[in-house]
Amino acid sequence: HVQMSGRKQVSCGRDLSCVPDLAAALHSAGVSGFDFVAVPLMHPRYKREYCRIGRTRLGPVTRSDTVIPSSEWSSLVVGKLSPWLQLDHENATIRTNAEKAFSEEIAFAIHLALSAIQISLKGRDCINLARCLNEQLQGSSNQTFWVRLPINIQPNSLNDDNKVVTDEPWEWWNSLRTLCSHSRRLGVALELNAAVLSKAVIDRWCGEPVKVIIVPTSLFVPNKKGYPVLLRAHQEIVQRFFKLNTQVMLTGACKNPNGLNSYQLYLNHLYESRAPPTPYERFSKGYEDYLQSPLQPLMDNLDSQTYETFEKDPVKYTLYEKAITEALKDQGEKNEDTRIVVMVLGAGRGPLVRAALKAAQSAEKKIKVYAVEKNPGALVTLYNLQVEEWGDSVTIVPGDMRLWNAPEKADILVSELLGSFGDNELSPECLDGAQMFLKPGGISIPTSYTSYLAPICCPKLYSEVCLYRDKEKGTALTSYETPYVVLLTNMNVLAEPQCCFTFVHPNNDVPINNQRYTCLQFGVKDSTLLHGFAGYFEALLYKDIMLSIHPKTHSEGMFSWFPIYFPIHSPVYVQRSTTIKTHFWRCSSSSKVWYEWCLSSPDILPIHNSNGRSSWIGL
Repeated sequence: HVQMSGRKQVSCGRDLSCVPDLAAALHSAGVSGFDFVAVPLMHPRYKREYCRIGRTRLGPVTRSDTVIPSSEWSSLVVGKLSPWLQLDHENATIRTNAEKAFSEEIAFAIHLALSAIQISLKGRDCINLARCLNEQLQGSSNQTFWVRLPINIQPNSLNDDNKVVTDEPWEWWNSLRTLCSHSRRLGVALELNAAVLSKAVIDRWCGEPVKVIIVPTSLFVPNKKGYPVLLRAHQEIVQRFFKLNTQVMLTGACKNPNGLNSYQLYLNHLYESRAPPTPYERFSKGYEDYLQSPLQPLMDNLDSQTYETFEKDPVKYTLYEKAITEALKDQGEKNEDTRIVVMVLGAGRGPLVRAALKAAQSAEKKIKVYAVEKNPGALVTLYNLQVEEWGDSVTIVPGDMRLWNAPEKADILVSELLGSFGDNELSPECLDGAQMFLKPGGISIPTSYTSYLAPICCPKLYSEVCLYRDKEKGTALTSYETPYVVLLTNMNVLAEPQCCFTFVHPNNDVPINNQRYTCLQFGVKDSTLLHGFAGYFEALLYKDIMLSIHPKTHSEGMFSWFPIYFPIHSPVYVQRSTTIKTHFWRCSSSSKVWYEWCLSSPDILPIHNSNGRSSWIGL
């Protein structure tokens, strides 16, 4: 963020078109509550002519860099390139002149160490602009480029050639960023207008790297007290982007007698009047769009901090306790005079054991609990709990559940071996190996779970995957063939999630086979860019008691799992009214389980992670 102060408010800038005195403009903006300004790098009327023979106009092309301190240039100013630059003009002289002016202005912006440079994009024809921009993106500077364009085209809008614009601004942006190899240094400066927008248009932009929302003063209307406010539709758009930590910038002349500060105060009011964060949002703060490798619970032992994080979930263990209570009641009807044997498989530091003991009190049943755990660190906690709280009601079993010889059979098996994709932490393999402990007619909690997939547009995540490619060892494809656990935030889901794989416990198949294959087809209404697939799961604990991270059925307040992201080798352009066809496999060998996936429509992409070459879960 470019910012003028350290206040915990919305970062709000002021867009200026003519700035004869930059120091005074900065002071005025600061007094009005603004945090930064966007100003032309060169004099708006100074059109340099590099191609003319005998160029005679000498002297400064713009203000000196000494008019303000260098710290203010780098933190308070966004530089705007000249609006007359036409790098894709048909006339070679105009085009070449624009190229030279473009390079000169960028060089001066780099000299000033500006954190952001604004470029106006006026159409989809931007091939030469992209070529010139690529030269700068490959340099050693680290400036971010804000590509300014309208959020939507108003009817009968004309381009520079006085022709009616028919394509969408998103298409302009997509052309430019694709030509620039999806550079992470490109962002969007999105200007609102009076056009009525559909939810689909807003959703699509919410998946893009929008750095700043530009709000014209012409969109404000006076309220009953005469202060400027936005209409409800524009309020909702601005607040949607506030959730993505997007800055806001005011453009246009002051049209309210209360002064510029009244606009800034209103925008800040909008920011502060957002709904308070939910427990899920409070817990996940800071994890937005942060890629994490899935856990390897059989190969690695979880540390204390990971256990502590999971144990803070107030919803998951409540649901488990309800499920165990119902299961105890049903099993108690069959065996009224005997104690019920409950085996907790993967007991960790004991939260499921506590849930089972509480459930026994609620159901008024006598139980015997076996707590099976292989992690030596977690076993220390379990043994202490046995001495201090549980006594003989709980038997601690150190070791792998698949290798244990149980002294008796269980009425109920309880486990929390689920991953973000349901089966990706090897719950099927673990429970299939342990179901020999279960009595005929016994209950497994969970009884089943289903994974789901949805296509997503997520440029920010894709750029993070590209960074992994540069940092991580392995083949060039490794980062693109690895599923990541991630709190999906700056993205757009392109179609409703569909069922992928389902597993049921106890598994009565003969022989048991946990390999899977599915082909899914998703209809997409609007043109978009596909960056991969989001994975979710639903788990039926017992009867109708379910826990879920599926967007439509998400267990409210539960934060133990974030979704999973399956990237693809390269983004795929999807035209409107097109079908995305993907194929997913769950494969296994004697030592590992892995996923493979590919795309067969609208483009054909190679099979990702063939034979588990890049990522797998060890058995």
